[in-house]
Amino acid sequence: MEQNNQNIVTKVPIVQKAAFGSGHLVNNLLPGALGVFSFFLITAFGIEPAIAGLLSAIPRFFDALSDPIMGFISDNTTSKWGRRRPYIFSGAILASILFVIQWQMWEDNGATYNFWYFLLFSILFIFANTVFSTPLIGMGYEMTTDTKERTRLMGIANSVGQISWMIVPLFWVLIANKDLFDSQADGVRTLSIFVGFACLFFGVMPAIFCKEMDVSDAESKANLTMKDLTKNMKILWETMKNMTKNNPFMRLCGATFLVFNGFQMVASFSYFIIVFYMYKGSYEMAGTVPAIFSILGAFLTAVLIIPIVSWLANKYGKRNAFIISTILSIIGYSLKWWGFVVVDENTAVLFNDVVLQIGVVKISIEMPLILLLPIPFIAFGLGGLFTLMMSMTADVCDLDELKNGLPRREGTFGAVYWWMVKIGQSIALALGGLVLSMVGFDAGNATQSFETMNQLRIADIIIPCLTAALAVWVMWNYDLNEDKVAEIKKELELKRAEKSNTPKNIS
Repeated sequence: MEQNNQNIVTKVPIVQKAAFGSGHLVNNLLPGALGVFSFFLITAFGIEPAIAGLLSAIPRFFDALSDPIMGFISDNTTSKWGRRRPYIFSGAILASILFVIQWQMWEDNGATYNFWYFLLFSILFIFANTVFSTPLIGMGYEMTTDTKERTRLMGIANSVGQISWMIVPLFWVLIANKDLFDSQADGVRTLSIFVGFACLFFGVMPAIFCKEMDVSDAESKANLTMKDLTKNMKILWETMKNMTKNNPFMRLCGATFLVFNGFQMVASFSYFIIVFYMYKGSYEMAGTVPAIFSILGAFLTAVLIIPIVSWLANKYGKRNAFIISTILSIIGYSLKWWGFVVVDENTAVLFNDVVLQIGVVKISIEMPLILLLPIPFIAFGLGGLFTLMMSMTADVCDLDELKNGLPRREGTFGAVYWWMVKIGQSIALALGGLVLSMVGFDAGNATQSFETMNQLRIADIIIPCLTAALAVWVMWNYDLNEDKVAEIKKELELKRAEKSNTPKNIS
């Protein structure tokens, strides 16, 4: 019997890497744009802040429920196009169209109409985006069996994905630009079309160009049809409970929860510190500095940090690379104390005469050079995190197949991993608001007290440093190293070879 060569894929062609990366561009751009655009629900469409918060929270509830279900469906799909590609293709199209539709609101319709309109289409968008993103994550875990190639693949995907975070901060500037749009609402409606078109184009690329491993197993899938919903939900629940017993996977989830959500908890603090501490409450003086701070972080992550992390992983191992990159991020967070300086006549060195031009929009950059000091170190945190964790999760999928057999469960592993990230993100955002309240910060005031800003600066450093240090502790005894992964790979190849050469009974 002919053995399927896809089971021993080691090197992923550059075209497939680029296509997979384009999927991650969309996977970052859609939620990034959604986050910025949602701010204008209040200022552009007249929705009360508390109600706007509900419009962000309710779809996230459906998102958390749908991720594991979609991962399970994707793992157990059989089609001539593969397990993942049909969902990626259709999900990219639906998510892009629905993203545009949900923002086609007009102020004259009234806040109540806009509330129900946005709620309906945002829930539909969340479901469509899950159909796209969950199989995409699962596909990445199975595109190669080589542990080092997995790191290279995830490094490229995350580098391309960082392009989104270079673009997203510019939406604040573009939407509010009166030379481009008649109103903020007009800016949101128009830009959503451009975002949707770009996401549709790049989103279908993985479905067209990427190849999946053939891990089909008719016998194991015979009892996993989608007709018996109750039975399959029970199987999904048992699968998720079984994953909690997978020690390496739980360590990956725990470390990600700590690093990412420690970052998320203080993500808005930098903006407030720049405006209210560095520029003493003057939005005009702060100008584009907060956006440029974010853009530079994403740029350095893509072009410098991720390649370094990938090299460290392939040279010293993924666990060691994670520990090194996380410790470097702790150094970066600490350097914020000296990087965020009050801008006045005593601040001598500035970035002058640097202009970014996007169409008719000119953005001048004038900022203290010392503000750049923490950025590359901080970038090691998230730049190393998702590059390494996604690569290590692929290794965990091999271990799971060795222990539990087929079908492989990349989709479910990916869904559970990101489900924990999203739940943690919701908690982090809530705790971030609590910290702002505890330090006495009031965004309605043009100035803040010295005590408030001092406490906020301390929290901005201590919280991510503490969570990052805990993540290092969690990963310290992570034992699924490169040698063990190589042994697992050999055992799997032997089992697959034996199975493919076993004569089938003919009735």
